[in-house]
Amino acid sequence: MSTLIVTGTDTGIGKTIFSAGLVQALDATYWKPVQSGLEEETDSQIVSRLSGRPALPEGYLLKLPASPHLSAEAEGVEIDPETLELPQVEGVLVAEGAGGLMVPLNRRELYLDLFARWDKPVILCARTQLGTINHTLLSLKALRDAGCAVVGVVFIGNPEPEVEETICQFAHVAHLGRLPYIEALRIASGSGSDSGTPQPRRESEALAEAFAENIHLDLIREALA
Repeated sequence: MSTLIVTGTDTGIGKTIFSAGLVQALDATYWKPVQSGLEEETDSQIVSRLSGRPALPEGYLLKLPASPHLSAEAEGVEIDPETLELPQVEGVLVAEGAGGLMVPLNRRELYLDLFARWDKPVILCARTQLGTINHTLLSLKALRDAGCAVVGVVFIGNPEPEVEETICQFAHVAHLGRLPYIEALRIASGSGSDSGTPQPRRESEALAEAFAENIHLDLIREALA
Protein backbone atom coordinates (compact mmCIF):
# COMPACT_ATOMS: atom_id res chain seq x y z
CA MET A 1 0.00 0.00 0.00
CA SER A 2 1.15 3.54 -0.79
CA THR A 3 -0.17 6.60 1.02
CA LEU A 4 -0.36 10.30 0.23
CA ILE A 5 -1.45 12.90 2.76
CA VAL A 6 -3.29 15.97 1.48
CA THR A 7 -3.38 19.03 3.70
CA GLY A 8 -3.78 22.76 3.23
CA THR A 9 -2.78 26.17 4.46
CA ASP A 10 -6.35 26.93 5.56
CA THR A 11 -9.91 25.71 5.43
CA GLY A 12 -12.16 26.08 2.40
CA ILE A 13 -9.36 26.39 -0.13
CA GLY A 14 -10.37 23.46 -2.33
CA LYS A 15 -8.23 20.62 -1.01
CA THR A 16 -11.20 18.23 -1.03
CA ILE A 17 -11.74 18.95 -4.74
CA PHE A 18 -8.03 18.37 -5.29
CA SER A 19 -8.23 15.15 -3.26
CA ALA A 20 -11.11 13.97 -5.46
CA GLY A 21 -9.07 14.62 -8.59
CA LEU A 22 -6.06 12.85 -7.11
CA VAL A 23 -8.11 9.83 -6.04
CA GLN A 24 -9.62 9.66 -9.51
CA ALA A 25 -6.28 10.00 -11.31
CA LEU A 26 -4.52 7.38 -9.16
CA ASP A 27 -7.46 4.94 -8.86
CA ALA A 28 -7.00 5.43 -5.15
CA THR A 29 -9.08 5.02 -2.01
CA TYR A 30 -9.99 8.08 0.07
CA TRP A 31 -10.01 8.47 3.84
CA LYS A 32 -10.98 11.44 6.01
CA PRO A 33 -9.86 10.72 9.60
CA VAL A 34 -12.16 13.32 11.17
CA GLN A 35 -15.22 14.94 9.62
CA SER A 36 -16.55 18.00 11.44
CA GLY A 37 -19.93 19.20 10.18
CA LEU A 38 -22.79 17.12 8.81
CA GLU A 39 -25.21 19.79 7.59
CA GLU A 40 -24.10 19.41 3.98
CA GLU A 41 -22.25 16.73 2.01
CA THR A 42 -19.32 15.29 3.90
CA ASP A 43 -15.89 15.43 2.28
CA SER A 44 -16.05 11.66 1.79
CA GLN A 45 -19.34 11.99 -0.07
CA ILE A 46 -17.96 14.78 -2.25
CA VAL A 47 -14.85 12.77 -3.16
CA SER A 48 -16.85 9.64 -3.94
CA ARG A 49 -19.31 11.58 -6.08
CA LEU A 50 -16.64 13.41 -8.07
CA SER A 51 -14.12 10.59 -8.41
CA GLY A 52 -16.32 7.49 -8.60
CA ARG A 53 -13.86 5.87 -6.20
CA PRO A 54 -14.47 4.39 -2.74
CA ALA A 55 -14.18 6.34 0.49
CA LEU A 56 -13.57 4.58 3.78
CA PRO A 57 -15.64 5.38 6.88
CA GLU A 58 -14.34 8.32 8.89
CA GLY A 59 -12.58 7.68 12.18
CA TYR A 60 -14.76 10.34 13.80
CA LEU A 61 -17.98 11.75 12.36
CA LEU A 62 -18.95 14.91 14.26
CA LYS A 63 -21.96 17.17 13.81
CA LEU A 64 -20.62 20.64 14.65
CA PRO A 65 -18.83 22.44 11.76
CA ALA A 66 -15.84 23.59 13.79
CA SER A 67 -12.31 22.59 14.70
CA PRO A 68 -12.26 18.82 15.40
CA HIS A 69 -11.46 19.25 19.08
CA LEU A 70 -14.39 21.63 19.57
CA SER A 71 -16.74 19.44 17.56
CA ALA A 72 -15.77 16.45 19.66
CA GLU A 73 -16.15 18.34 22.94
CA ALA A 74 -19.65 19.45 21.89
CA GLU A 75 -20.59 15.77 21.76
CA GLY A 76 -18.83 14.90 25.01
CA VAL A 77 -16.02 12.91 23.41
CA GLU A 78 -12.30 13.34 22.89
CA ILE A 79 -10.48 12.41 19.70
CA ASP A 80 -7.80 9.81 20.41
CA PRO A 81 -5.15 10.06 17.67
CA GLU A 82 -3.95 6.57 18.56
CA THR A 83 -7.17 5.24 17.00
CA LEU A 84 -6.43 7.02 13.72
CA GLU A 85 -4.02 4.52 12.23
CA LEU A 86 -3.81 4.53 8.44
CA PRO A 87 -6.20 1.93 6.99
CA GLN A 88 -4.77 -0.86 4.87
CA VAL A 89 -6.07 -0.82 1.30
CA GLU A 90 -5.15 -2.25 -2.06
CA GLY A 91 -3.24 0.31 -4.12
CA VAL A 92 -3.03 3.96 -3.08
CA LEU A 93 -4.62 5.61 -0.06
CA VAL A 94 -5.25 9.38 -0.06
CA ALA A 95 -5.76 10.70 3.47
CA GLU A 96 -7.05 14.27 3.81
CA GLY A 97 -6.72 16.45 6.88
CA ALA A 98 -9.07 19.17 8.05
CA GLY A 99 -8.30 22.86 7.73
CA GLY A 100 -4.62 23.60 8.16
CA LEU A 101 -1.73 21.85 9.85
CA MET A 102 -2.18 23.47 13.24
CA VAL A 103 -5.80 22.41 13.66
CA PRO A 104 -6.19 20.69 17.06
CA LEU A 105 -7.46 17.14 17.31
CA ASN A 106 -7.74 17.46 21.06
CA ARG A 107 -6.32 19.77 23.73
CA ARG A 108 -2.82 18.29 23.37
CA GLU A 109 -2.27 17.24 19.76
CA LEU A 110 -2.53 18.83 16.34
CA TYR A 111 -3.11 17.37 12.91
CA LEU A 112 0.58 18.04 12.28
CA ASP A 113 1.47 15.63 15.09
CA LEU A 114 -0.68 12.96 13.43
CA PHE A 115 0.95 13.51 10.05
CA ALA A 116 4.42 13.29 11.59
CA ARG A 117 3.52 9.99 13.25
CA TRP A 118 2.16 8.58 10.01
CA ASP A 119 5.48 9.43 8.29
CA LYS A 120 4.03 9.49 4.77
CA PRO A 121 4.61 12.00 1.93
CA VAL A 122 2.54 15.19 2.13
CA ILE A 123 1.04 17.39 -0.58
CA LEU A 124 0.27 20.94 0.54
CA CYS A 125 -2.64 22.78 -1.08
CA ALA A 126 -2.40 26.58 -1.12
CA ARG A 127 -4.53 29.46 -2.32
CA THR A 128 -3.26 31.85 -4.94
CA GLN A 129 -4.94 34.79 -3.21
CA LEU A 130 -3.33 37.60 -1.23
CA GLY A 131 -1.60 36.31 1.90
CA THR A 132 -0.68 32.94 0.47
CA ILE A 133 3.09 33.53 0.55
CA ASN A 134 3.15 33.89 4.32
CA HIS A 135 0.67 31.08 5.00
CA THR A 136 2.31 28.65 2.61
CA LEU A 137 5.89 29.27 3.72
CA LEU A 138 4.89 28.91 7.38
CA SER A 139 3.06 25.66 6.61
CA LEU A 140 6.03 24.24 4.72
CA LYS A 141 8.36 25.15 7.56
CA ALA A 142 6.05 23.47 10.08
CA LEU A 143 5.94 20.29 7.99
CA ARG A 144 9.70 20.12 7.65
CA ASP A 145 10.35 20.95 11.29
CA ALA A 146 8.07 18.01 12.16
CA GLY A 147 10.07 15.72 9.89
CA CYS A 148 7.37 15.31 7.21
CA ALA A 149 8.43 14.57 3.64
CA VAL A 150 6.90 17.22 1.37
CA VAL A 151 6.06 16.15 -2.18
CA GLY A 152 5.33 19.73 -3.22
CA VAL A 153 2.72 22.47 -3.36
CA VAL A 154 -0.48 22.47 -5.40
CA PHE A 155 -1.93 25.93 -5.95
CA ILE A 156 -5.68 26.37 -6.23
CA GLY A 157 -7.35 29.37 -7.83
CA ASN A 158 -6.58 31.95 -10.47
CA PRO A 159 -3.02 32.09 -11.85
CA GLU A 160 -0.47 34.13 -9.89
CA PRO A 161 2.79 32.95 -11.49
CA GLU A 162 5.08 35.38 -9.67
CA VAL A 163 3.55 34.50 -6.30
CA GLU A 164 3.75 30.78 -7.03
CA GLU A 165 7.37 31.09 -8.16
CA THR A 166 8.27 33.09 -5.03
CA ILE A 167 6.89 30.40 -2.73
CA CYS A 168 8.64 27.55 -4.52
CA GLN A 169 11.90 29.49 -4.70
CA PHE A 170 12.03 30.42 -1.03
CA ALA A 171 10.86 27.00 0.16
CA HIS A 172 12.89 24.96 -2.36
CA VAL A 173 9.79 22.93 -3.05
CA ALA A 174 8.29 21.37 -6.17
CA HIS A 175 5.46 23.16 -7.95
CA LEU A 176 2.91 20.39 -8.55
CA GLY A 177 0.62 22.53 -10.69
CA ARG A 178 -2.33 24.85 -10.24
CA LEU A 179 -5.90 23.62 -10.19
CA PRO A 180 -8.19 26.36 -11.50
CA TYR A 181 -11.73 26.93 -10.38
CA ILE A 182 -13.84 24.46 -12.37
CA GLU A 183 -17.01 26.09 -13.63
CA ALA A 184 -18.70 22.78 -14.38
CA LEU A 185 -18.61 21.85 -10.69
CA ARG A 186 -20.49 25.01 -9.75
CA ILE A 187 -22.99 24.60 -12.62
CA ALA A 188 -23.63 20.98 -11.76
CA SER A 189 -24.29 21.84 -8.15
CA GLY A 190 -27.28 23.96 -9.15
CA SER A 191 -30.84 22.72 -9.48
CA GLY A 192 -31.08 23.01 -13.24
CA SER A 193 -29.34 21.23 -16.07
CA ASP A 194 -29.09 22.20 -19.72
CA SER A 195 -28.46 18.69 -21.04
CA GLY A 196 -29.46 15.10 -20.52
CA THR A 197 -26.04 14.19 -19.15
CA PRO A 198 -26.21 13.16 -15.49
CA GLN A 199 -24.60 15.81 -13.31
CA PRO A 200 -22.15 13.51 -11.47
CA ARG A 201 -20.70 12.39 -14.81
CA ARG A 202 -20.33 15.97 -16.03
CA GLU A 203 -18.56 16.90 -12.82
CA SER A 204 -16.30 13.85 -12.88
CA GLU A 205 -15.27 14.45 -16.48
CA ALA A 206 -14.62 18.15 -15.87
CA LEU A 207 -12.46 17.39 -12.86
CA ALA A 208 -10.49 14.71 -14.69
CA GLU A 209 -9.85 17.06 -17.60
CA ALA A 210 -8.72 19.92 -15.35
CA PHE A 211 -6.47 17.57 -13.42
CA ALA A 212 -4.84 16.10 -16.52
CA GLU A 213 -4.17 19.56 -17.96
CA ASN A 214 -2.88 21.29 -14.85
CA ILE A 215 -1.43 18.88 -12.28
CA HIS A 216 2.03 17.27 -12.57
CA LEU A 217 1.02 13.70 -11.80
CA ASP A 218 4.46 12.41 -12.76
CA LEU A 219 6.00 14.21 -9.79
CA ILE A 220 3.30 12.88 -7.49
CA ARG A 221 3.72 9.33 -8.73
CA GLU A 222 7.46 9.57 -8.04
CA ALA A 223 6.65 10.06 -4.36
CA LEU A 224 4.82 6.73 -4.39
CA ALA A 225 7.67 4.79 -5.93
